[in-house]
Amino acid sequence: MSIVAVPFYQKRHKHYDQSYRNVQTRYLLDEYAAKKRASTRSSSQKSLSQKSSSQRASGQAAFGGTTCSICAKRLSTDAVEEEEHERKKRYQSLVAAYGEAKRERFLRELAEMEENVHVARSQAQDKLDKYAIQEMVEDKLAGDRHSYLERMRRAPEILVRLRSHTVWERMSVKLCFTVQGFPTPVVQWYKNGSLICQAGEPGKYRIESKYGVHTLEINRANFDDTATYSAVATNGYGQVSTNAAVVVRRFHGDEEPWHSVGLPIGLPPSSVIPYMHFDVQFLEKFGVTFRREGETVTLKCTLLVTPELKRVQPRAEWYRDDVLLKESKWTKMFFGEGQASLSFSHLNKDDEGLYTLRIVSRGGISEHSAFMFVRDADPLVTGAPGAPMDLQCHDANRDYVIVTWKPPNTTTESPVIGYFIDRCEVGTDNWVQCNDAPVKICKYPVTGLFEGRSYIFRVRAVNSAGISRPSRVSEAVAALDPVDLKRLRAVHLEGDKEIVVYRDDLEGDVQIPGPPTNVHASEISRTYVVLSWDPPAPRGKEPLMYFIEKSVVGSGTWQRVNAQTAVRSPRYAVFDLAEGKQYVFRVLSANKHGLSDPSEITAPIQAQDMIVVPSAPGRVLASRNTKTSVVVQWDRPKHEEDLLGYYVDCCVAGSNVWEPCNHKPIGYNRFVVHGLTTGEQYVFRVKAVNAVGTSENSQESDVIKVQAALSPAYDLTFCEVRDTSLVMLWKAPVYSGSSPITGYFVDYKEEDSGEWSTVNEAATANRYLKVCDLHQGKTYVFRVRAANASGVGRPSDTSEPVLMEARPGTKEISAGVDEEGNIYLSFDCQEMTDASQFTWCKAYEEVADDQKFRIETVGDHSKLYFKNPDKGDLGTYSVSVSDTDGVSSSFTLDEEELERLVALSNEIKNPTIPLKSELAYEIFDKGQVRFWLQAEHLSPDASYRFIINDREVSDSEKHRMKCDKATGIIEMVMDRFNIENEGTYTVQIHDGKAKNQSSLVLIGDAFKAVLDEAEFQRKEFLRKQGPHFAEYLRWDVTDECEVRLVCKVANTKKETVFKWLKDDVLYETEALPDLEKGVCQLLIPKLSKKDLGEYKATVKDERGQDVSVLEIAGKVYEDMVLAMSRVCGASASPLKVLCTEEGIRLQCFMKYFTGEMKVNWYHKDAKIASSDHMRIGGSEEMAWLQICEPTEKDKGKYTFEIYDGKDNHQRSLDLSGQAFDEAFAEFQQLKAAAFAEKNRGKVIGGLPDVVTIMEGKTLNLTCTVFGNPDPEVVWLKNEKDLELSDHFSVKVEQAKYVSMTIKGVTSEDSGKYSMNVKNKYGGEKIDVTVSVYKPGEKIPDISPPQQAKPKLIPASGSVLAQ
Repeated sequence: MSIVAVPFYQKRHKHYDQSYRNVQTRYLLDEYAAKKRASTRSSSQKSLSQKSSSQRASGQAAFGGTTCSICAKRLSTDAVEEEEHERKKRYQSLVAAYGEAKRERFLRELAEMEENVHVARSQAQDKLDKYAIQEMVEDKLAGDRHSYLERMRRAPEILVRLRSHTVWERMSVKLCFTVQGFPTPVVQWYKNGSLICQAGEPGKYRIESKYGVHTLEINRANFDDTATYSAVATNGYGQVSTNAAVVVRRFHGDEEPWHSVGLPIGLPPSSVIPYMHFDVQFLEKFGVTFRREGETVTLKCTLLVTPELKRVQPRAEWYRDDVLLKESKWTKMFFGEGQASLSFSHLNKDDEGLYTLRIVSRGGISEHSAFMFVRDADPLVTGAPGAPMDLQCHDANRDYVIVTWKPPNTTTESPVIGYFIDRCEVGTDNWVQCNDAPVKICKYPVTGLFEGRSYIFRVRAVNSAGISRPSRVSEAVAALDPVDLKRLRAVHLEGDKEIVVYRDDLEGDVQIPGPPTNVHASEISRTYVVLSWDPPAPRGKEPLMYFIEKSVVGSGTWQRVNAQTAVRSPRYAVFDLAEGKQYVFRVLSANKHGLSDPSEITAPIQAQDMIVVPSAPGRVLASRNTKTSVVVQWDRPKHEEDLLGYYVDCCVAGSNVWEPCNHKPIGYNRFVVHGLTTGEQYVFRVKAVNAVGTSENSQESDVIKVQAALSPAYDLTFCEVRDTSLVMLWKAPVYSGSSPITGYFVDYKEEDSGEWSTVNEAATANRYLKVCDLHQGKTYVFRVRAANASGVGRPSDTSEPVLMEARPGTKEISAGVDEEGNIYLSFDCQEMTDASQFTWCKAYEEVADDQKFRIETVGDHSKLYFKNPDKGDLGTYSVSVSDTDGVSSSFTLDEEELERLVALSNEIKNPTIPLKSELAYEIFDKGQVRFWLQAEHLSPDASYRFIINDREVSDSEKHRMKCDKATGIIEMVMDRFNIENEGTYTVQIHDGKAKNQSSLVLIGDAFKAVLDEAEFQRKEFLRKQGPHFAEYLRWDVTDECEVRLVCKVANTKKETVFKWLKDDVLYETEALPDLEKGVCQLLIPKLSKKDLGEYKATVKDERGQDVSVLEIAGKVYEDMVLAMSRVCGASASPLKVLCTEEGIRLQCFMKYFTGEMKVNWYHKDAKIASSDHMRIGGSEEMAWLQICEPTEKDKGKYTFEIYDGKDNHQRSLDLSGQAFDEAFAEFQQLKAAAFAEKNRGKVIGGLPDVVTIMEGKTLNLTCTVFGNPDPEVVWLKNEKDLELSDHFSVKVEQAKYVSMTIKGVTSEDSGKYSMNVKNKYGGEKIDVTVSVYKPGEKIPDISPPQQAKPKLIPASGSVLAQ
């Protein structure tokens, strides 16, 4: 019977029919039928028992007596009839009773059944409703569940690998490993590649699998169990394996067990490589190979291996650029039958490199290397670039992976402008482009992967001509979370048992996860930022998702980055960031229960390229190698910036057609260019490559002709080996090539290192070189390369290894001068024997010139004397001692050392008088000039001479000379130093055989400086004979912010007069200065530009006068303002708020303020510029900021700053909250009051306060009024409304011209007339007194009429409130 797996969506699906409606009925009927069958069986058994009883009774009667046959027959008939009657009667009664019981039971059961059916129907209906809801929910979530299970599917992954074991015979061994995957992987065990079958050897193996931990136990192991054991885990999405070696030791009595040798993984025991010696010779070798992408090739060597063993062979290893190769779908290896080969089924530029075959055995390593060049395949579009290469995947996670690659060489194509990245799910041929626009750097974060699925990637380059061929696909990478490994935990059970569980299972009932932690930018570029974080702890059992939010720094708003797609990996690449702006990020975790709190905010991050294109490589040097190859070397660039390697280009000299030499970046700065034409001339250039792109081309090399190089130097020897240096010597090449040798280059490296370093950047013409800066205790090897006009030749053979350690007691050559003044080089050797000889050399050539040198050797001490030392003796001198263990030393006699020795020799041969100080001068207060020097010591017999301009001068009034032999001071004083004294001054001293002289040159600027100083001192002396300034005018600022001019006078008396002048005009002061105190000061309060000018202080009497000048202008005035700013800034009051009808004014009171002070106002740390909305100003007492018509935007912190040239003095006020509300309310009130004052009713003019008129005349009072809206005009007489009539008339024209006319004035019209002018904002009241007199009466004496003064009429409170 086959078992068919039920789909997941069918497992919980409930299938129903009509039977659920009569379940209870069927149960009752079944029970009734069972009871009926039971009663039928009991009745039949009873009848059978009665029949047997009657038969037994009849038998007994027959045996008891005799009866005739007729009687017996009759009796039997009667008995039968009677029995039949009884039986029928009993049957009828039984039928009746059974029928009654049946009827009663049926009725009872039917009633119970009806009740049960009713209950069953109710329960069934409830269940149906519940199932219907559940089905609807499950149908809704079926798609999500399917997607989730799809994401959970992943290839097997080994968490804990197998471990090798070594055991004794008859012991048990257990191999364990842990694997995870979904669906659960199937595990199979292999021994040496053969499947292990438990049934084949019962009891030998025991295989178990619990909680993802798989074990293979081998019971009572024997020697045949020594093998390589493998475990292979497989599911529908992939396969993984792990293996380990098991070695079973055999113990021989009391002897020590034999030492086991580790087995190579994957090889049977019979093929173990023994620890033995092989001699390997290469018969045929592969050479430099040139191929194109897409072709096939095989690199092969023919070998002779001695001894030739069938089952034991040395190990063959293939390397590409020092990287060990393994078999893959691209490469296949073969070793055996006398040959080793490496085959390529489909070449790519990734395969270009230096290939090395190494044959390894106990006898050592035999190897051969050659370079394989792989050119680009023909492009799909003419001019398109070559394909990228070396595609790698990094940092893979559930839905995220970083892809990196190396850029192609575009020597003959236009530059690459970007790359397209494609992905393909393993098992399909569907390639999907990952990026819409080309990326410019060789790195890209690919997102949107499905968890558990495996992917491969490829990259295509783009330039102006088109798109390249795709690169070689990457290795498959699975979208899995590596953090899952950390979540595993071993739980110990009873005894020695343990299980592996997830930490989530131990966290308890956690529903909503916590926020992620450690959110940071793991990678930053100009186009994206990769954010990384740690999952929350605890995280809960449910699958996690993440949401990323970003915010521009200072904006205060957050925007969700992945609103459409949830992120399942703790990595995410954020694109579309604005250039030049800083962002902060935070991450939220979520599951089906809800969303966590946000994580901590990251530090500000700006999208920008963290690396730049490297700088161009340095000098390029080409040297000959073979007749078809050239060695190219170059200096590394100054800014390497994560280099991926270098590209080398070549060009036939004069053609300007460049071709690439290598098609894959090389990581070293030396390259052999093959495939060149013999006899042709080439130039070379190099460019550096990193992920951003390629550098500028280096400078071109010198032209080199391709031909075989000159032969190498030979016979390399060493001497003078010290801890960190040695001297290397060699012999010139036998063949010098096409031109004479011009120099040599020396290379060195540590004995086990792979890269050579060049000692000398410039070629040395000598055949020796001292190598320094080596490391003590290290072993080095050396080689020499000769150079001529055609280039650098092949290197010499590698020297013998040299250990950098100096011999104990090593001595060096010393240089000195003997008592007679002879210069010599000296060397001592305590290891001499009777046969030892000293050999002195110059430039490592034996000294043989008796006319220049003299050698003296006494015992173990030898000296080399210079007969007539000169510059021709400069150079390197060495000495060696024969018949010793290489005792030698050298000494470099340079020009500086020769000068020192010659000077010391001259001192001995020609002694000089030592001087403490050379000839110098000193200027006295009266302008006198003193020339002097001091000798170390002078005897009483010492003599001296002063010589000026080659003429000796003697002691006189003009030149006063003196010599103090006790102190060694010799001096000459000149009272009057003038223009005629320019020249050279010399002092000559003689003291026995010793002599010396010292000169001082006073010509040009040097003489002018001395003359000016002498004249100044002379004038100063004369000035100080009368009243003078001890300290000239200076200024400072007092604590009251007043500028004070201060000077000090000296040598004054009562008659001395002191004056202050400004611009040569006498400056009056309140009080004269007290000259007895010597200090004079002038205060300038509230300095401003009107105080600019030239200020003078004069002091004068009959002995003379002195003047001090200070000009207050330019820089001096600016410094004074800064000084006042310092005082004002320190004493400035806190900012205060003053409300006006225009707005809110912030004021800072100071001792003094002027517009020249450097002040600034800030709002929320932003500098405020004066405008119509915010006006900046001040007065002498304060600085202010007027905020006109303030709004909510004007809330915040305000800062006033005054700069004093060094420090900033600040005062701040937080104008927000209640402070702003109160100020704003007061401003509104003042604004309303001002508006009302502006628009209220008012009298502009025209009414007098008193009017006198004669009876019978007509009085006309006229004025102009104003108001907005137009005011109401009311006239009153004696505080009562004026009744209008023909006698009294009032006229208002154009709402502003008002007149009141009284016709035929009478005495009754005298009185006080009032005019009220008022609108809703208020008004004014004008009182006019009218006095009427009769004709002929004297006009009353009253004061002349004046403009009537109005009285204010306030507006109503409601209007002001509005």
